[in-house]
Amino acid sequence: MMTLALVALGLWGYAYAGYPLALAVLARLRPRRVGVAEPAQWPLIGITIPAYNEAHAIAGTLEAVLAAEYPADRRQIVVISDASTDGTDDIVKTFAARGVELLRQPERKGKTAAENAARAVLRGDIVIQTDASVRIHQASIRQLAMAFQDPTVGCASSRDVSVARVDVAASAGEGAYVGYEMWVRGLETRLSGIVGASGSLFAIRRDLHAEFVPDNLSRDFAAALVARLRGFRSVSVTDAVCFVPRGGSLHQEYRRKVRTMARGLATLVYFRRLLNPLAYGLFAWMLASHKLVRWLLPWATVALGIAVAGLAPSSAIALGAALGGLVLAGLAAVGWYWPGGSEMPRVVSMPAFTVAGIVAGLQAWLQLLSGRRAATWEPTRRGVSAGPTPDR
Repeated sequence: MMTLALVALGLWGYAYAGYPLALAVLARLRPRRVGVAEPAQWPLIGITIPAYNEAHAIAGTLEAVLAAEYPADRRQIVVISDASTDGTDDIVKTFAARGVELLRQPERKGKTAAENAARAVLRGDIVIQTDASVRIHQASIRQLAMAFQDPTVGCASSRDVSVARVDVAASAGEGAYVGYEMWVRGLETRLSGIVGASGSLFAIRRDLHAEFVPDNLSRDFAAALVARLRGFRSVSVTDAVCFVPRGGSLHQEYRRKVRTMARGLATLVYFRRLLNPLAYGLFAWMLASHKLVRWLLPWATVALGIAVAGLAPSSAIALGAALGGLVLAGLAAVGWYWPGGSEMPRVVSMPAFTVAGIVAGLQAWLQLLSGRRAATWEPTRRGVSAGPTPDR
């Protein structure tokens, strides 16, 4: 039982402390890359916005994209409506005179299917994908496009900043996790490159975007994997800021995590050859450490719980750990039943968010192992962003 507990704790420690520490040490051994200059002529880009029933947010998103600091004659904006039924299409059509194109899917098939459908109409050398529920900084599109001045870059991802919603209280736990994730991606970029892009805003070379990605997979995760298979690296662009409103309820965040992890696991299985260290060296280690090890943590937690329960009768430390686990579970239950519309204190939101993520991970694994497809894309209704001001 003690060995089981130590292995489980070791996985947790490696995933969230050991791996970033190793990244930081290795990155210091690499010479810093020279920055890129603005191009003499900005590349033609295609901006895609998949949307399903986003009538409450799509106008604001399009205004933000149109206001971005990028030459209007060098961009194409396409909204892919995934058979929306709430008037999203009619709102998008009002932007036609300003260059916004609508591509309607006659049948709802999900986000990746919508992104796949857009490939046939895109004209740019670079494809930039963003979501209808986020807000981008005015300089973000230009910063992403400029990253491709480096010929080794195949995919560039935004730096997400978690912001509070204006209409519903948000999860502090989610905000803390987003900040940590961006820090790790920064370390990966310094060393070599990230192993997965941000679904809220990322850019990719058009010929890489043309690669087939099955509809049940995650295209943002796959973007970095396709890039590596084609000999490119993927980077996190610090100045390409994307403001992502935090989820307003634990229930909402739980459903998002199950869907995201299930699709992520399926994507990793599809591109599993990249886990071969003999063929992909450093990238294989980073992919396994950042994705696979983290996704094994729910099972490590189950193993830890079994070990602690077995050791508790004979060990005061194990008994204390068991009692601590019960307290965390209790706080998570409080968070689960917290009334909507009221702010959840951090002492509740942090453990609630953590426990929900663990349970969601177990459900995602069971979904994968049972052979069930990930649920059809249901956008997380995060409300309208509080605007381009990070929640500090």
